[in-house]
Amino acid sequence: MSRTPEARAPETVYARVREEVAARADRLWEVSLALHREPETAYEEHGASRLLADELEREGFRVERGVAGLPTAFVGRSGGEGPAEGGRPCVALLMEYDALPLLGHACGHNLIAAAGLGAALAARAALGEAGTGIGTGGTLLAVGTPAEERGGGKVTEVEAGLFEGVDAALMFHPGVYDWARAPLTASAQIRVGFHGRAAHPTGSPTEGIDALGALIQLFNALGVLHKRLPSGSHVQGIVTDGGRATNIVPEYAEGLFGLRGGTTTALEALVEELRTCARGVALATGTTVEVTDVGGRYEHFRDNDVLSGLFAGHLERAGIRLSEPVAGVYLGSSDIGNVSTRVPAIHPFVAIMGADGSDHTPEFAEAAAGPRARRVVLAAAEALACTAVDVLLRADVPERAWEGFREKAAAGL
Repeated sequence: MSRTPEARAPETVYARVREEVAARADRLWEVSLALHREPETAYEEHGASRLLADELEREGFRVERGVAGLPTAFVGRSGGEGPAEGGRPCVALLMEYDALPLLGHACGHNLIAAAGLGAALAARAALGEAGTGIGTGGTLLAVGTPAEERGGGKVTEVEAGLFEGVDAALMFHPGVYDWARAPLTASAQIRVGFHGRAAHPTGSPTEGIDALGALIQLFNALGVLHKRLPSGSHVQGIVTDGGRATNIVPEYAEGLFGLRGGTTTALEALVEELRTCARGVALATGTTVEVTDVGGRYEHFRDNDVLSGLFAGHLERAGIRLSEPVAGVYLGSSDIGNVSTRVPAIHPFVAIMGADGSDHTPEFAEAAAGPRARRVVLAAAEALACTAVDVLLRADVPERAWEGFREKAAAGL
């Protein structure tokens, strides 16, 4: 039977969420460990995608696989047919499940997937899904987002319009800090290739144009540039092609550069600085240069204070208190940024090991299958589900979330 939001006290629904997460605790941990045992890298997460989609389908979600042209992406729907058909408010619970080459789940994406799954199942059950609607006129989405570590599945999903009409995009990330919001920079991968002319370095030295020498000069110029970059911005480069033999002046040399900016605007300015440096070096050395993007760009993360505050409050009931991040400390980049600049979103960090540790290490991969990780994933699933309930049952929540989103957008934050 359809029920209006006024007919259900949120506290009653929160209690039901806790019951639903507790009832599924062992299964959610089994899913997390199954992903951990069989790590799959970006765009290869066929087993993980199938496992998660099957779990959603088994409990009544209408699952569409291969969305946005990505074979390992999926969307599970409950309630309205989706935001495009007017099923508002609409909440998207996001799941990541790709692993790192050689290191497995050293970023804890197995926990993100299990928490998102648990939140989706618990929220649906707590809201009394009868098979055709969640009883509020709203929509609950469980979104599988592949390739966060390389390529950016969410970038593709955003471009495909998957998040149009979504009022809240919710996820958490395991880490070494308990932070209510994620200080994530914008980032881009840029390839720079210099073309020169081959020659014998002794027999005809004046005939050669040294492409590798030009690339080295670019590194030198960027070293000077780096000293005046603002907080949150930096450039890191590697040589991917430096020639083939020492007795041939290299006619081609190539570098790959990772650029980060505290905001998307700062990143765009830094990319243009790189282009200017590359063109200047080419002019000075007699080479020609090509500067191209590699993959999609990750935008900076725009935290939604309203939703983050709700999540932090729900998580505190599980004994985990979140704080503000340390000023000036950034924790990398993620394609959640591209979602957060379109719709209200959260990406809190919850620690599964101490602050003396680091993700992207074998130790973090081990922690992602440890007892603390189990406690965190269940607490996060509960807090995410309760935050989703807030959006779906309290009309003021999506209104305030969008108001805060627009204010930050207008301020360029």
